[in-house]
Amino acid sequence: MMVMRRPLLIGFVILMALGLSVYLRLWTIDYQISSSEAELMRKQFDLANMEAVDESAEWRLRFDEAEERATKCTKELKRVKENIGDNSMTKRLDMLQKENINLLERVETLKRELEAERLKCSMQKP
Repeated sequence: MMVMRRPLLIGFVILMALGLSVYLRLWTIDYQISSSEAELMRKQFDLANMEAVDESAEWRLRFDEAEERATKCTKELKRVKENIGDNSMTKRLDMLQKENINLLERVETLKRELEAERLKCSMQKP
């Protein structure tokens, strides 16, 4: 009985050794694939990260430009409000309106004088 078990035991050990070698071979293949996948994933991550940084920089530039425009508009609005609220501008506008009225009256007077001169000229012609 012992004689029959010995070849069976040797066959079983050989079979185990072959199974272990196949397992180790499959494990090394899987490890190589996994490491190359990891490298590929790292490259993809780096690429995605660079794209995100570029997009972030683009949005920051847009934000800075919009902030600059808003600041410029705010300053301009403040200046306009100061000028409108300024009494000197109101006084100047009143003065210009009075001057305009005086000039319109002067134009009317000159028109009447011109008409009178035309009338004189037409009366002097025989």
